[in-house]
Amino acid sequence: MQVEKFYYDNKIVKAFGIATIVFGVVGMLAGLWAAIQIYYPAISLNLAPTTFGRLRPLHTNAIIFAFVGNASFAGIYYSLQRLCKARLFNDKLSWLHFWGWQAIIAAAAVTLLMGMTTGKEYAELEWPIDIAITLIWVVFGINMFGTILKRRERHLYVAIWFYIATWVTVAMLHIVNSMEIPVSLTKSYSMYAGVQDALVQWWYGHNAVAFFLTTPVLGLMYYFLPKAANRPVYSYRLSIIHFWALIFLYIWAGPHHLLYTSLPDWAQSLGTVFSIMLIAPSWGGMLNGLFTLRGAWDKVREDPVLKFMVVAITCYGMSTLEGPLLSLKNINAISHFTDWTIAHVHIGGLGWNGFIAFAILYYMIPRMWGTKLYSNKLATNHFWLGTIGIILYAVPMYWAGFEQASMWKQFTPEGQLKFQFLETVTNLVPMYVARSVGGLLYLTGALMMVVNLYKTIASGKFIPDEAAEAPALVKEAPHKEYWHRVLERKPVTMLVLSLVLVAIGGLVQMIPTFLVKENIPTIASVKPYTPLELQGRDIYIREGCYTCHSQMVRPFRDEVARYGEYSKAGEFVYDHPFQWGSKRTGPDLARVGGKYPDSWHYNHMYDPRSMSPGSLMPQYVWLLDNALDTSSTPAKIRAMQTLGVPYPDGYDQVANRDLMHQADSIVGNLKKDKIETPANAEIVALIAYLQRVGRDIKLEPKQQPLAENK
Repeated sequence: MQVEKFYYDNKIVKAFGIATIVFGVVGMLAGLWAAIQIYYPAISLNLAPTTFGRLRPLHTNAIIFAFVGNASFAGIYYSLQRLCKARLFNDKLSWLHFWGWQAIIAAAAVTLLMGMTTGKEYAELEWPIDIAITLIWVVFGINMFGTILKRRERHLYVAIWFYIATWVTVAMLHIVNSMEIPVSLTKSYSMYAGVQDALVQWWYGHNAVAFFLTTPVLGLMYYFLPKAANRPVYSYRLSIIHFWALIFLYIWAGPHHLLYTSLPDWAQSLGTVFSIMLIAPSWGGMLNGLFTLRGAWDKVREDPVLKFMVVAITCYGMSTLEGPLLSLKNINAISHFTDWTIAHVHIGGLGWNGFIAFAILYYMIPRMWGTKLYSNKLATNHFWLGTIGIILYAVPMYWAGFEQASMWKQFTPEGQLKFQFLETVTNLVPMYVARSVGGLLYLTGALMMVVNLYKTIASGKFIPDEAAEAPALVKEAPHKEYWHRVLERKPVTMLVLSLVLVAIGGLVQMIPTFLVKENIPTIASVKPYTPLELQGRDIYIREGCYTCHSQMVRPFRDEVARYGEYSKAGEFVYDHPFQWGSKRTGPDLARVGGKYPDSWHYNHMYDPRSMSPGSLMPQYVWLLDNALDTSSTPAKIRAMQTLGVPYPDGYDQVANRDLMHQADSIVGNLKKDKIETPANAEIVALIAYLQRVGRDIKLEPKQQPLAENK
């Protein structure tokens, strides 16, 4: 049998690995800064780019796409070459992928801090960056599949199945959710509105977690865990069940983020059912990982790579049990909009994703530099600091979540709400402080890793092209095989099957929601936003107000008493994008229109504590000085008309006239309260939007929201 000599490309793995380390530290610093702002808003420095509303999307995008994304690419390129017994398909494509991805990350950081955002969680990047992501993802796909097709190993190992499913599903999710109408180079509107936008967004949002933060990392687990333990995967057949059941079931679960909202009940129920079913394949994968270590526990005690792996897999198991439980309506009624969800997300982010990333870095870097890890003791200290950090982060957030939900729902014996909303926030400050301490410990551990890896690199010599050899792939004589072994020789077939399986759930949920009018009943009194309100809404989105405020009153006694009539699907038909939110650090704003005078909103944005003593909201003083860009109004009106919003023909030419007329009215109201402001100030547009929200639904007097301090 002829043996062929070739070289693995370690240079591209090194580049992605270094990017992982750099962006991991940056993303964690942004998260720590945002966490401190929750209880100490002055740390925002009263600057627009550093408020929580802009830092939070920067943090999430940096961790998801820069830290975990780069770690996944490093691990995939390292493992794929060795599993296929082949060098990567094309070195130029590898570097185009690397530099393109880093350019996207840099553009994301700049634009998010500048307030250029779509306002859709985990998909905040504007349309030019979305196009760039699509192109670079295609480059990654060509390079990955080219490598698979020229492999010298006939059968595709389980890790590669997960890589294939990741590529095809992320492509589908990104393209569908990023359908938007450009207004300018830095502004667009979602093609979907209201309920439909919410469904598409959380179909994407939940499955971005599934197919960007889970399936590729599972592939890494299936490669690096057996390698580090020097043991085969516990069960080949269990890995088959884990893979196919996971990718089919996961895609249906998105609606569990929208329980008790205006989404049709049947869609909510589908999300719940499939979420519960997800426990089986998820735990199958967890057990397959942990059972692989049977008989190797002595090695686990000595090897920091395996220590990180064990805790990572355990956190994966905890998250994938907790997620389905949170999709049960009785539990979701407690958890949703609270810090419980934050704890849940970070068990997965810090424990599963973070610890796997640390493990593969500790595994790959000594081998690529032909040396040993500089200090096992330092790595072990990193492990314990990280583990304690996760606990100190999560436990206070669970406590805060239970506390919030309990305080929101309590009534006095007389039937009045027992607590004002602000009390339910300030009461949690000790938990927020503890959370930031946990985050600091986790970050400190990561910095220890940086030192350890730097010393490791300094002690070795980099191997840019690692020599390898393997027999050439020859055609086998036909013989009877297990059906899945046949499939493992056909990557294109596996790609198509994966696409079909993941597309089914989305189509079943979306087609009825988009095509059956009864799912989104219209309400005659709901009208399009005025030009000034539309501009104010864009400012609201730009400042990231949706990161702390929801606009969705659920049909609970306490929410109706606190905020007003529960939300209806037809209220949101002109909302591009929807603004239902996912966390209430501030009160719900679905019925805020008309609740306070214009001067209250002005003073509240200038200094929240002047209107709500003890408020933890940052100041937005620049809104009082910034001039509204009215030159963008015609383009925004035309974009909305393209989306079906019924503005009259030619209205874009006269929209600014109506805008100034409404602005003058608000300026007059402010003057009555001794506040002088120009009509073209951004604060005027924001006030117009806030005073409009929720007013299209006529409330009976008995349903009026209870007045309270926010």
